Amino acid sequence: MFRYSTLVAFCFAAIVAAGPCDIYASGGTPCVAAHSSTRALFSAYTGPLYSVTRGSDGTTTNINALSAGGVANAAAQDSFCARTTCVITEIFDQSGKGNHLTQAPPGGFNGPASGGFDNLAAATGAPVTLNGQKAYGVFISPGTGYRNDATNGIATGDAAEGFYAVLDGTHFNNGCCFDYGNAETSAHDTGAGHMEAIYFGTETTWGIGTGNGPWIMADLENGLFSGSNAKLNSGDPTITDRFLTAVVKGEANNWEIRGGNAQSGALTTFWSGVRPSGYNPMHKEGALILGIGGDNSNSAQGTFYEGVVTSGFPSDATENSVQANIVAAKYATTSMVSGPAVAVGSTVSLRATTACCTTRYIAHTGATVNTQIITSSNSTAIKQSASWTVVAGLGNSACVSFESRDTPGSYIRHINFVLMVNADDGTKQMHEDATFCPQAGLNGQGNTIQAWGYPTRAFRHFSNVGYIASNGGPDTFDATALYNDDVSFVVGAAFA
Repeated sequence: MFRYSTLVAFCFAAIVAAGPCDIYASGGTPCVAAHSSTRALFSAYTGPLYSVTRGSDGTTTNINALSAGGVANAAAQDSFCARTTCVITEIFDQSGKGNHLTQAPPGGFNGPASGGFDNLAAATGAPVTLNGQKAYGVFISPGTGYRNDATNGIATGDAAEGFYAVLDGTHFNNGCCFDYGNAETSAHDTGAGHMEAIYFGTETTWGIGTGNGPWIMADLENGLFSGSNAKLNSGDPTITDRFLTAVVKGEANNWEIRGGNAQSGALTTFWSGVRPSGYNPMHKEGALILGIGGDNSNSAQGTFYEGVVTSGFPSDATENSVQANIVAAKYATTSMVSGPAVAVGSTVSLRATTACCTTRYIAHTGATVNTQIITSSNSTAIKQSASWTVVAGLGNSACVSFESRDTPGSYIRHINFVLMVNADDGTKQMHEDATFCPQAGLNGQGNTIQAWGYPTRAFRHFSNVGYIASNGGPDTFDATALYNDDVSFVVGAAFA
């Protein structure tokens, strides 16, 4: 006999199995784009989540979910990318409409004369777990961006739409513009109201919320808005949750901003009301962007885990159910480091492993980081210049910083990708530039010292000078020849 309790259990299981886009569809506002590098957003989705390309041979592979509606197969990525670098080449649209995100082309902000295509995100820059299973987010460094200018089913004109994104509330800056949403199809600023996208950061030129930020706002083109016509919306709070849910949605002369902790609790409405002056009606064009502004303004940073675009204006009730689904996914942090331990509190030396240079160590002469041959006969001063105290990362305590032994209070940092030793000035920029995440050495020896803010880049000695270098790129120190050797260092005891 079929019992009522069995029916309840069956219905409950069906609700739990529903993905965010199943919930939106049941609310009458289906997903027309669904992007995630961490999990499937439909309960029945079995296709690829994203693709990665490795630096060793340029080969690309797709990373799928482990099962229908499941978490990404991070182990497949780890195997494919072992002993080389990998970047995220494409983030697939799970909606079936083909609205995939690929490397953003030049735009009005940086045309062909001043820059080419945006950078691609490191495949390993944002490790997390969902219900205990490892996955990777999309870590956007300044200069990185994804776009699709030829979409299908995305709102245009004044048509209604909604967005949500799960982001890292601790990874942001005041650059323009860390966005996810609807933008111009030309990658140029075509006027007020030609965009509608989630923005997250501390840019203060247009709108602001309370406190010092970061804030969830909306990029509507020619302005980031926290509300209607006033610059300050006192209902839009500073949010620094490690995982946050950001929501923006709009319809004819009405729009909302909502947000909440992606690990617990409900969504709160930060703005609900009429459009700003000059933004009714809207003139949306239907392109999709991630990590950049509509004109390819690409100086922002942030981390994206998942997000969708809907057709129609979702109800608060639908979004509340989506938030419950996100909380149930149990996003959590995991280790940012790998390989031989580089212990906080230890004093270390960093020896090169390239065949030419195995007697050379990372050292400094004044502010310049270089490699020097160090032996027992060197002076104490020279030995101290090649010795470093490992401290908790100034910009992220999950990683490390290297304090100079002979200049206490000064740390290795990068400026324009060149390694320097600078005094700690207390700024967010200094702290982030001085934070590094040791990984297993790419050539099988020691550690590769990855830059936290630019995880496609790592400590490299090149012509005996220190850089953070990528595996291929515009600068001479990004050369692919000997890259794995040049970025692998044996971490040993300090000389002094």
